[in-house]
Amino acid sequence: MTIDARKLLFSLSSFLAAAITLAIVFSASLPRPWWALLTVYVTAQPMAGAFRPKMLYRLAGIATGAIVTIAVVPNLQNAPELLVLCMAAWTGFCIYLAVLDRTPRAFLFQMAAFSSAVISFPYIENPADIFDTTAGRVAEMTVAILSVSMVHAVLQPWSATPVIRDRAKSFLRHARRWSVEVLSGDNGEQENAYRRALASDVTELGMIAIHLPFDQRAAPITQRRVFALQQQLANTIPLASAAANRLDVIERKHGILPELNGLLVRTMDWLGSAESRTAQVGALIDECERLARQAEDRGDWPSLLAASASIRLAQFLNAFATAQRLANRIGLPGRLKIRDGHEQSFRLARDHGVAVLAGAATAAAIILYCAVWILLAWPSGSATAAFAALITCSFAAHDDPSPMIGRYLKATLKTFPLAAFYLFVVLPRVDGYEMLMITLAPALLWMGYIQADPRRSPEALPMFSCFIVAMGFLARFQADFSAFVNTGIAQLGGIVTTLAVTRLFRTASARWTLRRVMRANWTELALLADIRRPFRPGDWTARSVDRLGQIAQRIVAAPPGDDLHAADSLADLRIGRNVIPVRKALSHVPHDLRHDLGLVLAGVADHYRDRTLLSKIVPADAALLVPIDRSIDGLHTRLLDEYCRQALRALVAMRCNLFPEAAAPVLTTGKTTLRVVQGGRA
Repeated sequence: MTIDARKLLFSLSSFLAAAITLAIVFSASLPRPWWALLTVYVTAQPMAGAFRPKMLYRLAGIATGAIVTIAVVPNLQNAPELLVLCMAAWTGFCIYLAVLDRTPRAFLFQMAAFSSAVISFPYIENPADIFDTTAGRVAEMTVAILSVSMVHAVLQPWSATPVIRDRAKSFLRHARRWSVEVLSGDNGEQENAYRRALASDVTELGMIAIHLPFDQRAAPITQRRVFALQQQLANTIPLASAAANRLDVIERKHGILPELNGLLVRTMDWLGSAESRTAQVGALIDECERLARQAEDRGDWPSLLAASASIRLAQFLNAFATAQRLANRIGLPGRLKIRDGHEQSFRLARDHGVAVLAGAATAAAIILYCAVWILLAWPSGSATAAFAALITCSFAAHDDPSPMIGRYLKATLKTFPLAAFYLFVVLPRVDGYEMLMITLAPALLWMGYIQADPRRSPEALPMFSCFIVAMGFLARFQADFSAFVNTGIAQLGGIVTTLAVTRLFRTASARWTLRRVMRANWTELALLADIRRPFRPGDWTARSVDRLGQIAQRIVAAPPGDDLHAADSLADLRIGRNVIPVRKALSHVPHDLRHDLGLVLAGVADHYRDRTLLSKIVPADAALLVPIDRSIDGLHTRLLDEYCRQALRALVAMRCNLFPEAAAPVLTTGKTTLRVVQGGRA
């Protein structure tokens, strides 16, 4: 066996925080020491930088849940059915906000839901002492959260900076392999795995960046630098895919020119080289841009395709090299110049429908738990409701939480013998606080070590829950076998009931969720192409990359032959990025061209509205090809400013994505002169 020092330090830190928490709780004679001890391990996180924001959010959530409990329970004490309905609705609403938020702020809503549930349900039938009970629960949880945050910050103050650096370099490694494969035309079985890993790395960077204002050791790195890195990483995915798409069209219909083929070979060689050779990328980018301009000057369709491939290669290399430079500078002193054009945040895609489903399922489950408990007059029914609320809140964000709850049940069953051994064999021979902590050390350190392992951490929460709750940890030792069995049955009942309710209410398949994500993507694409709507390209790109990861993660669950496999989320992402320069060019072209470009955008918007309405993949209307070809012809015959040049490149790319099998357009030969002069056009 090998012992990981970092995981062991994490476990020791958690154990020390648990010891401090129990000492304070015992000294203050708080009524539920076991609840404070469990809160220590529920809130422990391996990264210290993540403690401070989560600590604040959790404390705010506990306070919010306590306020709601005190406001609702005494006023509805004579109507337990209405009280259960109100608390279930409140818990469901909090879970809705937590699933919708998808940032560390979600801990506020989770703790508000959970704290109100565990405080109120045990006292639904006897709410006379609700204020004292609420104060005790808040004090216990507050002591635990403060203890674990301070101890971990002192003993293992691991900064967010190396985590961000490792995540960025992980992305770059995946991007290198994936880019070489797609540029060489070898899209193998790992395609979805690479997409999922790339999009996941980009999204997680933003999650970690939220912690930076709370991380004093992250002085050399700022949120703005991370967001700039995040945007560059997000840009590499559609740009590499776009270049590969153009190369595929050229190879199938016209054959790749030797000059372009040589450029492609040098690009793949650079991608396969070590990071020390990144200085060569400037020459590659210049060569790509030179080849693109030469091809555009020739003006025929194969040349425009070659120009599109070349410029996408240049943009990809620039984004990749910039991301690599930013990643290498993370954690190093000194300022790094970042363009003002970068967005100040990275917007995540949010799905109100999935969040509503999670909240409604949580509320319905809690109502069912309480109905069974009250009708059966079960003495430990309140514990069942509390455990059910804990489990439901913990796994609310999953498409189908039942597999996770099943593993939770198995881990609980495995821990019961250990809890019984401690309660009936070890603890009767323990006298005093010091001996209690010494005897608990082996079990808690072992579970804490499991919690520090990302692969096994889901097992830790049920193990801690079973072990701590089953033993009680009251101020005076009590070894009551009937109480132990009753508590164990209550825990298992809460888990089994949660599993049953989850299978009834939350059996949303990955295929169903996948369709929702795709429809949301199509809806935003239609809005992006609608010239009547304002648009923020950075926000749209961020949400699309986020959805790209969600689609890649779920599409593997679609059965073979399903029409969802025909969906190319990267093609949608490429089309959206091509809409952006066309919209920007509208105010820089003559009226006739502006009309044609407007028809193109309207056709794209209608195409994605049709997909959203029918909830399936439909090909673009062939009539859209006419304004696209007319716009390409109108732009390529003029002397182009930068906006028009970008629009021409976008239209060529859009035609390849929407109509890959269409015949080459008939273009006017030769260029006319169009110069913008003051007071009119000449």
